[in-house]
Amino acid sequence: MVRAMSPKDDVPMTTPPAAPLAAEVSSALAPRRYGRVNWRGLWTLSLREIRRFLKVYTQTVAAPVVTTLLLLSVFALALGGLAREMGGRPFAEFLAPGLIIMAMVQNAFANTSSSLVIAKVQGNIVDSLMPPLSAAELTIGFAAGGVARGVVVGAVVAICLSPFVPLHAHAPLLIVFHGIAASLLLSLIGIAGGIWSDKFDHIAAVTNFVVTPLAFLSGTFYTIDRLPEPWHLIALGNPFFYMIDGFRYGFIGHTDGNVAFGVLMMLAANGALLWLCHRMFKTGYKLRA
Repeated sequence: MVRAMSPKDDVPMTTPPAAPLAAEVSSALAPRRYGRVNWRGLWTLSLREIRRFLKVYTQTVAAPVVTTLLLLSVFALALGGLAREMGGRPFAEFLAPGLIIMAMVQNAFANTSSSLVIAKVQGNIVDSLMPPLSAAELTIGFAAGGVARGVVVGAVVAICLSPFVPLHAHAPLLIVFHGIAASLLLSLIGIAGGIWSDKFDHIAAVTNFVVTPLAFLSGTFYTIDRLPEPWHLIALGNPFFYMIDGFRYGFIGHTDGNVAFGVLMMLAANGALLWLCHRMFKTGYKLRA
């Protein structure tokens, strides 16, 4: 005798109920929720920028060491600097902190500016803009990579200079503060310059006409007390002077300016640049078609 099939027999026993299945689909398609800060995205962006320069460490870390040693040999040996004093210290000891922080800031600037310009030229800047990152997170993420490169280069350069020039820590906290603040300053300038630039010629112009003159006219190789007016007054208005002067004071205890005012100047300059970079990311200036 054949039993008639009931409506329930047409439904396999393994078929899940409709309501839970719909809930799973809805959950999978729902946007992911973040807190006030997307910490995972921020960490990922920062780590990407750090790994980017570590991948080619011979260009990004080793090359600045060679350049700094060459500058030291030219200024301290070829020009007879070992027999001179400046700021009450042997010229080599006066020069070394300036060379260290110059290497730091140049590489911090190069990291952020090259990252953004290359991404724009190659057309993959969208890979940085599409993830759920706010303007503040983009600014901090890119800047963190530049600061990391500046600090790594500074540490390696200092280690390589130490056999040739005695380095003393007169004020370690000021060394750390000015090293990080200076790297952040140039990282932010690199971000602003990278966003503004449409091609490599534009960022080269920023390097040649803004960064390099401000760096070389900031008392890296001399005391600004020797400058005649109005150049002495102009030097006091250069934020690069305060980062180098404070960094040098941390090593040898000599300053041409006011250390406390220099700290305030660095904080103000970094604050203004953070606002500018945040604004550029938020408005999509030269980033959105």
